[in-house]
Amino acid sequence: MSPSLTIGSTLKLNTGAHLPILGFGVWDSPQNLTVKSCLEALKVGYQHIDTAQGYSNEKEVGEAVKQSGKARKDIYVTSKIWEAGSDVDSTYERCAGSVKKIAGDDGFLDLMLIHNAAVGAEPRKNMWLAMEKLHAEGKFKSIGVSNYGIGHIEEMKSYAKVWPPAVNQLELHPWLQQREIVEYCHKNGIVVEAYCPLVRNQKADDPTLNEVAKKHGKTTAQVLVRYCIDKGWSPLPKSDNPGRIAQNADVFDFQLGKEDLEKLDAMPQETPLVLAVDNKSTA
Repeated sequence: MSPSLTIGSTLKLNTGAHLPILGFGVWDSPQNLTVKSCLEALKVGYQHIDTAQGYSNEKEVGEAVKQSGKARKDIYVTSKIWEAGSDVDSTYERCAGSVKKIAGDDGFLDLMLIHNAAVGAEPRKNMWLAMEKLHAEGKFKSIGVSNYGIGHIEEMKSYAKVWPPAVNQLELHPWLQQREIVEYCHKNGIVVEAYCPLVRNQKADDPTLNEVAKKHGKTTAQVLVRYCIDKGWSPLPKSDNPGRIAQNADVFDFQLGKEDLEKLDAMPQETPLVLAVDNKSTA
């Protein structure tokens, strides 16, 4: 990745759309703080907010977009469907509900993802077919997946009109690099997003991470965000602390060198905080 990247840099999706290189996650952000935190993020330069039906704060994200004073086209919004309905039509309504909550009856979402592959083959199919309909209608500008292994993405070929998915959002950080699925995504033109890039602050005392941070005069969190960017992933750090929200975005005045990346790449691969994909499964 080029050191000339800025907070306004993007990654090109296979739909032709452009995904901001840095996103703001709102998982576990309480409803009473979500609007404030999103407004703070937009104020310091984030251009992408990542929510989900399962986060129970889609409405608040939509409210922040309205209050921001920014044009809708200047804010990239992602949501995720948590579970399918009984068929494609009922699933369509569930997906459309996210558009209504965030952007209103005449609005759109920039990206919609299936939140998790572990819901079963038929629900996965219903969700994707419903999302394809909304994509064709312009309600979802791009569609993708989250927590999908290679087997799940390959399985989609049997029913998908839109393939490959634009994005696969995965838990990614030095202690869970998921190299096989990441390499597959890169080979197939699927942009990789990284959730839990800060490892929920559980590695703040790691000696190697601190050594790299000290070398660059940055915090451990900033190094972890930049690590994702330099790996070609789009990280989604989250915080409800205004100082940390700004700090996590202040990562474009340095770049990790080859030696830094090698040290972080060499971290032991550990148990996931959330989920590591099963690349062989189609269950």
